[in-house]
Formats: sequence, C-alpha cells, structure tokens
Amino acid sequence: MTEQPSRSPAFILVKPQMGENIGAAARVMANFGLSDLRLVMPRDGWPNPKAEAMAAGALRGVVRVRIFEDTASAIADLAQVFAVSARKRGMQKPVLGPREACAALRASSGAGTAAGLMFGAESSGLNNADVSLCDGLVTLPVSPAFSSLNLAQAVAVLAYAWGVAEPRPAPHAAQQPPASKAAQIGLFEHLEEALERAGFFFPPEKKALMVQNIRNALVRAHLTEQEVRTFRGIVRALEHGRGGQRRKQESA
Repeated sequence: MTEQPSRSPAFILVKPQMGENIGAAARVMANFGLSDLRLVMPRDGWPNPKAEAMAAGALRGVVRVRIFEDTASAIADLAQVFAVSARKRGMQKPVLGPREACAALRASSGAGTAAGLMFGAESSGLNNADVSLCDGLVTLPVSPAFSSLNLAQAVAVLAYAWGVAEPRPAPHAAQQPPASKAAQIGLFEHLEEALERAGFFFPPEKKALMVQNIRNALVRAHLTEQEVRTFRGIVRALEHGRGGQRRKQESA
C-alpha cells in the first residue's frame, strides 16, 4: 500500500551532526514511502554535500527537507509526536515499541491527525525539554550489552516499522483530534509566564524541572483545540482578575 506524503509521519532530527547520517536517513525514508524530513539546527548547516552523496538521489524530489531553528517550530503543525529514546527518562509517558508506535501513528493518520517521530543528536540524544513536548517514548529492543544505535539506523528501524505496521487504536481515543503542538506550546508558555509573575517557580534552580513536570502533565491530557482555548481563558482571567474588576464596576 502506498501512503500519500501528507498522511505519513514527519521524521524530526534534532541537532543532527553528520551529513552522512542525514543522507542515510533520507534514503531509507524514501524506501518506505516517507517524504517529510525535518532538521532542527543541523550542526554542519544545509545543504550538505555528504548528505546528498549518501542519500543516493532521495533528496532530489523524493524526500523533502525543511530546516528549523528550534524543536517547537519543527513540530508546531503536528498533533501527535513520539520521541525515539533509549532512556525511560522517569517521565509519566507511554513507552512503546517501534511497531506499536507506528501502528498508533497509522491510526492517527487515518483519522487525519498530523504526527511525527523525533530523534536526537548522535552524541547526546534528546534533552528532557524536547521529550516533555512528546506524547510518548519509543524504545528499541536492543541488547543491554550494547545499546548504542547509530542515528540513521534508528531511523531505518522506525521507517521499516511504519512500512509493516497495521493500524491499531491510538494510545488516546478522542471524539475531537488533539490540539496542534503549536497550540499546546502556546498554552504552556502562557501559563508559565503567569506562574513566573506570581512567584510560583521557587526556588529558582528548580524551575526547569517544575516546567518539565507541568508540561508532561498537560501533554498526558491530550487537550483538544477547544480545551486549549478554555485553559488559556482561565489563565487570562486569573492574570487580570476579571471577577474582581467586574464587582468593582458593578458597585461603582
């Protein structure tokens, strides 16, 4: 079965270092009908001749490459994103195998939900801030004795899993599709700015972990666009004290 490019998941490489890995990733994506490759701050810039050589023609009209300055903008139009990571991270997120994750992505694609898989840099993987934006973790059943996996090889495993996966119910079933990551991140930042002004982040050295925990909790809720708008309205009401202002106006 041939997938339409718009229905297949985006593959997001965050801060990839080697052009050869980008090219090899593009090549195997093309093998399995995947065409949406997104690069976040590639170390050696773009275009990259080493990537072009390794891609064996996949970068010439088969796989579309887009460059982004940060992870948030790279996933802004997506509503479901899984992070491919060898570490469990200690976060309360679903942990899926490659086939299970790709089956969920196929189910989401069939329902019209834009989705993606996020991969980290060769040397350091994904950071916790990026993982906190994702809906689940994908771990590969590698040997504990040697778990290091090349970036392009990880992409190959997930591309193959996408090719053979059958749709199954997504980890969350909702009558309305989940909000886009752009809408979710907008809510996170709005809430965090309000909490900052209220002095919530104390002591300051724990702010990053507190932000991570808040984002993880909200991501688990799988908020719809309407729910995001509702929560932002709640934050605005708390910020501006609408009730108090209304009472003052009525008593004037």
